[in-house]
Amino acid sequence: MSADFSKVRLVLLDSGGANLGSVQAAFSRLGVEAPVTADAQTIRSATHVILPGVGAAAPAMAHLRANGLDRLIPTLTQPLMGICVGMQLLFEHSEEGDAECLGLLPGRVQRLPESPGIRVPHMGWNRLEANVSHPLLAGLNGQHAYFVHSYALRHSADELAQCVHGQPFVAMAAKGNVMGAQFHPERSAATGARLLANFLSL
Repeated sequence: MSADFSKVRLVLLDSGGANLGSVQAAFSRLGVEAPVTADAQTIRSATHVILPGVGAAAPAMAHLRANGLDRLIPTLTQPLMGICVGMQLLFEHSEEGDAECLGLLPGRVQRLPESPGIRVPHMGWNRLEANVSHPLLAGLNGQHAYFVHSYALRHSADELAQCVHGQPFVAMAAKGNVMGAQFHPERSAATGARLLANFLSL
């Protein structure tokens, strides 16, 4: 991957997640610094914004409200991508903690159903099945990504790709400048690096 990201000004939003270091390392491998911030001026001046997330929706939303990011995020116009719980926060509501989320995309996050042979949380590698053509998906259809989650979108009008864990769920979504990936790119080897590079190329 030889793309030139020298003009990229990336920020990670301070969502209280515990995986910020590993996400920063994933971008560092692409030659891009990824400072964590809740400063409105810094965020507005960025070319690309990541909303990371590890943990649960309700505490993450409480953290965003505490630092004012719940009001700032909907006003952003540059490419914005949520990762894992960060993706779930882009939607209207999560069953996890009965959390009202950012509402940038229509939809409700639900707990994955358990069934014989289907464990929740869903942990491990799963194949991405693209539904549409989108620059964020370049080179990703049919590739395997790493997931750790108990909640997901079952359906979305803005779905880019799905996976199946017992039942289909939304693996990637996008509408305008707002995008999301349910999997962890920082743990997804070449697939994750390609997703991040696709995002930085937007």
